[in-house]
Amino acid sequence: MASIEDVRTIAVALPGVVEAVSGHTGAAAWRLKSGQIAWLRGPSATDLRQLAELGREWPSGVVLAVRVADVDEKEALLAAEPESMFTIPHFDGYPGLLVRLDAVDRDRLEEIITDAWLARAPARAAKAWLESHGLE
Repeated sequence: MASIEDVRTIAVALPGVVEAVSGHTGAAAWRLKSGQIAWLRGPSATDLRQLAELGREWPSGVVLAVRVADVDEKEALLAAEPESMFTIPHFDGYPGLLVRLDAVDRDRLEEIITDAWLARAPARAAKAWLESHGLE
């Protein structure tokens, strides 16, 4: 089980990431100059209504939205990890998904946030980070 503090620690350790308050919700968000990589996401009334129409519910516990490289990656992650990741109609066609912090361990969360950073980071910064971690 991961926590908001885990999110914070992982995200701000990545080059260029700052923590801010999301303009929509007033919740914590982690971003680069190019945009958000992760943000806390609660349900809106529209989200709850749309999920109910689909016979689904918003999960209990803290939910983190993360950016992914593209919609194909999103679909692959949702298929592979349905117990910890989900989506909502608001995210249809958008390269982002939702992660249940109570259903993901810290190591997996670190991979998810790092991948979100890699999807948004400047190419040079991403390449340098990958090389410094022996991943390039």
